[in-house]
Amino acid sequence: MSTFKELLQASFKSNDTEEWLDVHFTRPIGLVFALFWNKLGVHPNAITILSIFLGAAAGCMFYYTDLPHNILGVALLMLANFCDSTDGQMARLTGKKTLVGRVLDGASGDVWFVFIYLALAFRMMGQYIPGTHLHWGIWIWAMAIIAGFMSHSPQSSLADYYRQIHLFFLKGKEGSELDNYAQQRAVYESTPKNKLFARMFYRTYANYCKSQEQRTPKFQQFFKKWKETMPTLDPQKRDALKTEFLNGSRPLMPMTNALTFNVRAITLYICCLINMPWIYLLVEIIPLNMLYIHMHKRHETLCGRLTEKL
Repeated sequence: MSTFKELLQASFKSNDTEEWLDVHFTRPIGLVFALFWNKLGVHPNAITILSIFLGAAAGCMFYYTDLPHNILGVALLMLANFCDSTDGQMARLTGKKTLVGRVLDGASGDVWFVFIYLALAFRMMGQYIPGTHLHWGIWIWAMAIIAGFMSHSPQSSLADYYRQIHLFFLKGKEGSELDNYAQQRAVYESTPKNKLFARMFYRTYANYCKSQEQRTPKFQQFFKKWKETMPTLDPQKRDALKTEFLNGSRPLMPMTNALTFNVRAITLYICCLINMPWIYLLVEIIPLNMLYIHMHKRHETLCGRLTEKL
């Protein structure tokens, strides 16, 4: 019978892609939840749906300026994140992995933060811009749109893409959730037209994949050439290229983690608790975008260099 420590290790995506806070805090709690829900026969997708409601409720709490509501918002968002960790860990331990689950898992965080950005914008509309006698008014909506849709969303999607790429080269297709637009578009096209919800679901996911591919031209060239030459490539050279890719990609994994949940959540907690949520929006727009640009440039440079070696 496996020990808790062994089950915890088995529930990780990989040691390369897990960050310290998740390894020592989120994942152990998520595993306790996963074992509990699994005994009750609850499917991982049901837990993902629960996390959506918890995260949305958390967002609503951040509309208020008083401490009790904001503490409740922090608690609810942490609980949502535990559930988000739980569904993935349970899926990996039980083999209950589905495309629907993968998409739901990604969409859950988007729903949380849509509610959060709306709440922050409504919260700050009537507040004064620091150092002035002017209210934020409509300008806070412009700031929220830039922070949410133009910064947060592309940051998270590219970070997720780079992690799945890394997992593909580290563990193979079975250890990764790396998908591509052509395959997902084919799934959409083959879905009967009377299944409107399913078609909308697959079309949305196909477009998500397309947006990732459009932003990574150097990787697309490298990956295409890799798949074409791999069957005839000398095994020693193939392993050397694979190792070189992983060595170049591994230092980027902390950046992908910083652009997903923990860093922005902790920033959000602090800024809301001190009633200065505009700082959170600025962090999203300036330093996290700078990190996003740096990460993207390094990954594309790595792929361009390795393409020349194939």
